[in-house]
Amino acid sequence: MVTRYLELVSLEEALKKTLSSFPFIPTIEEIPISESAGRVTAAPVFTRQSVPSVHLSAMDGIAVKSQDTIGAGEQRPVILQKFLRVNTGNVVPSDYDAVIMIEDVEESEGEHYLIRRAASPWQHIRPVGEDIGESEMIVPSSHRIRPHEIGALAAYGVAEVPVRTVRTGLIATGSELVPVGSRPEIGQVIESNMQMAAACLRDLGAKPTHYGIVPDEPDKIREAVIRAVRENDMLIISAGSSKGTRDYTASIIEDLGEVFIHGVAIKPARPVIIGTIEGKPVIGTPGYPLAAYTIIREIIGPIMGAYGLQPPVPETVPVALSTRLDSAGGTDEFVLLSVGKVSDRWVAVPQSRGAGVQMSAVRANAYMKIPARKEGVMAGEEMKATLMVPRNTAAESLLITGSHDPCIDYLGDMLQKYSVTLHPTHTGSMGGVLSLKQDTCHVAPMHLLADDGTYNTRYLEKYLPGTPLTLICGAEREQGIIAPEPITFDELPGKRFINRQKGSGTRILFDHLLKEKGTDPATIEGYDHEATTHLAVALAVRSGEAEAGIGVYSAAKALGLAFTPIGTERYELVTRTTTYETMPEVRMLFDTVASDDFKETLHRLGGYRTEKTGIIRRIP
Repeated sequence: MVTRYLELVSLEEALKKTLSSFPFIPTIEEIPISESAGRVTAAPVFTRQSVPSVHLSAMDGIAVKSQDTIGAGEQRPVILQKFLRVNTGNVVPSDYDAVIMIEDVEESEGEHYLIRRAASPWQHIRPVGEDIGESEMIVPSSHRIRPHEIGALAAYGVAEVPVRTVRTGLIATGSELVPVGSRPEIGQVIESNMQMAAACLRDLGAKPTHYGIVPDEPDKIREAVIRAVRENDMLIISAGSSKGTRDYTASIIEDLGEVFIHGVAIKPARPVIIGTIEGKPVIGTPGYPLAAYTIIREIIGPIMGAYGLQPPVPETVPVALSTRLDSAGGTDEFVLLSVGKVSDRWVAVPQSRGAGVQMSAVRANAYMKIPARKEGVMAGEEMKATLMVPRNTAAESLLITGSHDPCIDYLGDMLQKYSVTLHPTHTGSMGGVLSLKQDTCHVAPMHLLADDGTYNTRYLEKYLPGTPLTLICGAEREQGIIAPEPITFDELPGKRFINRQKGSGTRILFDHLLKEKGTDPATIEGYDHEATTHLAVALAVRSGEAEAGIGVYSAAKALGLAFTPIGTERYELVTRTTTYETMPEVRMLFDTVASDDFKETLHRLGGYRTEKTGIIRRIP
């Protein structure tokens, strides 16, 4: 009988129950040292030989018996009768117990050497086992092997090392799933969860085995589960963990073993299943990618730690949230973030919270937990963010908030060679102005048309009065009507339309033109249907969701759509002058905007005029 079927327990309770229910005995495997960096040793590793294995000379010189040099001095030189010329690294025969540097001897008649200082026993000799002696321990058990230790292991005669691993079976369920590399048809989805899980597990030192895609047929799922449990230490099953008509995971686990948790109070990923078959952990993850990632990070990661694989402990930083976030009380919610240092404080910009939006994880460099006791976080409130990248990488990231343009992605690509990462958030031009005002971004792209026909200046003077600002022109770009076939502005009434969001420069331009032509927005079907990027507009048009939309030429060109120009606007990137003067990363961004390479990129994308690209101006 299923003991809990979507009856939520806290994450803390789920982990406590899970970590106390299994012995967590890892599999031990012998692997070549060339593959062992980052792996955790399962037993001590001992040297098989002494290094050095014989006495070696540490200098270029002569090997001597130290007793033959007794009494040598400046006033009483000694001519050596017995010696051996050696170079650094040469074997020193047992007849000798010291080496004198060649600089400290003088050649004498008869091919003898004269010395003026006595040699002490074992001087300039590397004795047997000076580095390590035979049977001595190199590294203990439970040691994560570091890359530079591979050389030592090789030098000490070790070819293979015993390491811990967890053999983990991965089963993806779903009749709609198709393999990686396929071109999905309508209703089909490329299987990605188990690809992600396998990568995360390998990174931790586990050994994943993928059992392929199993359709939503109970007998086939059951057969795959039985085989995977038999061949592995634990099992992860993707999808089928909710209460849908084709969700069989819980009943199959219960039939073969026991389900002791079905539902954890975390978001995303509430319908997670934790159970056991043949004494082995079995985890059922939701089908949504970010939900599956949350389970891998928050539950499977600690399980790997219990097996002794030592997951790394990420660094945390205090962050001020750029915007308010509401959250349902009673559930721990994990939110992906873009974080960076703005004016010497860490600022966090939330990514999309949709459980199926995988690009949120790609764009994020941190995440935070909104505890179950809170019903949200206020803008500016300090929270703790967990970094997904090294601290210095996050500190050098640039938060770009404001108007979307495809060229921003190309700028980000060009800046990667300088180790500068852009984190753009598409809030529209007015969102960028407000973010600059609140000092929660480094740079705000914008194209805000004022009544006097100028761009950006009037809005910046209104919302940031007296604040020194530095602007650089990205380009003058063409805005127009995107449609399957060319249509004019006057033909929009009667067409299904997709608009840009309120506060975007594109929306302000569109409203300005509607007013200028005396067109009532109510005559535009879909005027309130909004998209946050130019590419989203183009996609809606190409899919047939809309018959027309407004956006830039490069988005229409990318998707092979018609474009009818309606105006040329000035697209600028704005930063506080203090930020420009104190952050080399921002100056690097501006230098890249002014570069010939960027102008060539704009020409290739199409729809941009670059005569003013790179021109810097100041406000006031």
